[in-house]
Amino acid sequence: MLNTYFIRARLFPTILTAIPLLLLVNYLFSTYYYKSFEKIFEVLPILAGLGLSTAFLFLSVQINRIISKEVFQRIYFKEEINMPTTNQLLWSDNFFDNEIKTKIRAKINVLYGIELMNEHQESSNELASRNKIAMAVSQIRNSLRSNKLLFQHNIEYGFFRNLLGGALLAVVCSINIIIFAFLRNETILLNSGIILLLIYSLPIILSKAIMKRFGHYYSKVLYEQFLTLQL
Repeated sequence: MLNTYFIRARLFPTILTAIPLLLLVNYLFSTYYYKSFEKIFEVLPILAGLGLSTAFLFLSVQINRIISKEVFQRIYFKEEINMPTTNQLLWSDNFFDNEIKTKIRAKINVLYGIELMNEHQESSNELASRNKIAMAVSQIRNSLRSNKLLFQHNIEYGFFRNLLGGALLAVVCSINIIIFAFLRNETILLNSGIILLLIYSLPIILSKAIMKRFGHYYSKVLYEQFLTLQL
């Protein structure tokens, strides 16, 4: 579905990181397929190239999403119970002071009937505490589904997370471009591959800072907006 989130958080990052993939696909297609048929159907290369590029673009949207969640989000946040939305509500975490956490926890109890663990209980069984908080966070998200400010920050987090997934795929494609160009002694293609590799390696290098920054900022806005909900 082409909704706002899909376009901004999934499609845009894919478009920005699709150049190496499209270049590689069209290069391989033109090298190993076009020459066999160009005398029969002169228009076929153009149609096939465009169709193949579009198909790979939309396929890469899904691939980028999987990579970003299963690689970067899992590396830096592990599971849902280790996301910033969970960590920030732990008594042992210092992002919010205890007064704010007490207000948030009390409101969770009133709205959803979920009583989160106190400091002593949490220190004895942190995993159970994390699971309870994660359950509460899912309820909070449902309550704030129509919140425009939170939705905007959700888009920002999704954009940069999926951009990292696309950048990783772009790095792999750039390396393949370099290899093919080197083997076929094509200087322009080789230089293009090297430039693309350098460009898309930068987000990977900064991935930890990017994920932490936007993950924590989304969590902060989530709880700020939650405190404004009317009981």
